[in-house]
Amino acid sequence: MLSARASFRRAFSTTSPVFKALKIGLIPGDGIGREVIPAGKAVLENLPAKFDLQFEFVHLDAGYELFQKTGTALPEETVDVLKNSCDGALFGAVSSPTVKVEGYSSPIVALRKKLGLYANVRPVKSVEGIGRPVDMVIVRENTEDLYIKEERTYKTEDGFLVAEAIKRITEVATTRISKMAYEIALSRQEIRDASPNAKSLHSKPSVTVTHKSNVLSQSDGLFRETCRKVYDANIDEFANIDYKEQIVDSMVYRMFREPEIFDVVVAPNLYGDILSDGAAALVGSLGVVPSANVGDNFAIGEPCHGSAPDIEGKGISNPIATIRSTALMLEFMGYKDAAAKIYEAVDANLSEDQIKTPDLGGNSTTQQVTDDIIRRL
Repeated sequence: MLSARASFRRAFSTTSPVFKALKIGLIPGDGIGREVIPAGKAVLENLPAKFDLQFEFVHLDAGYELFQKTGTALPEETVDVLKNSCDGALFGAVSSPTVKVEGYSSPIVALRKKLGLYANVRPVKSVEGIGRPVDMVIVRENTEDLYIKEERTYKTEDGFLVAEAIKRITEVATTRISKMAYEIALSRQEIRDASPNAKSLHSKPSVTVTHKSNVLSQSDGLFRETCRKVYDANIDEFANIDYKEQIVDSMVYRMFREPEIFDVVVAPNLYGDILSDGAAALVGSLGVVPSANVGDNFAIGEPCHGSAPDIEGKGISNPIATIRSTALMLEFMGYKDAAAKIYEAVDANLSEDQIKTPDLGGNSTTQQVTDDIIRRL
């Protein structure tokens, strides 16, 4: 879905990866996370021998249910093992309460900060012949904006409550996320150029900077200005990229009206979160949309869906988002050929449109879909 360039440029590797056993952290989390993470593990275990990949797995704890039992949502042991022992990781899902719970904070948000995973990369791609044509990557800044969780609630002199939250945008974080977006756009074009006979929605790379600087002139204004400055400062490298801007509300409208025009979209944390979940509707279900939390030397694959308590334990969770997230993790680790094989097997399953879970209109189980994809490897 991306390419070698995207993964190699993030300093995971600069040459062909050397054969070794890779240690992958498995963090099922809450709800259906415990049902879909085994699908990602099974796919890795069944990769064809020609890729010369072997895996070791370590099971790690995190989640709201763990917090309810122990008072800790993200144990330090989990962080230490990921930092010091693992080559990559898969995260399932987390149940986030909609009301304030004293002492609780999202473990995946904390992991992003502790491991320096400053980008959330979410490819949204349709399968030919099914639904509307879509082929975009949403690159979401992962560490700041309103998600720094600096909030307060106080009473006015007349006794009414007021809640405030800080929205933080920095030049440093925006510089690195915009660079990643431009590099992903170039790498996607390299793939298109290498396969001139393949059908493609895009003839030229583009990056759409999404913001609301018409209202938030300082915070979103800094995001917009920094993205432009990075582009201009590296114009020799990025000259072939069409630089575009879109105010976020207009971006939502156009994404649903004409999704085929977007190649790479870069956005602050909150807008990126909303856009990427909304884009899942274009391809049928959150259950098929992958993501990766990426830093300069580590990646965590994470399906875009939540813990889905309404279907937990029924064995009907869609494993495709997790399987694609597994491939995306491998891609950022530098194992692009193995990742491509997984994408191919998933696309074949979706194109055949027979073995599918209820969210896609089928009646197959999680295990049946997983087995079908493994068969196609």
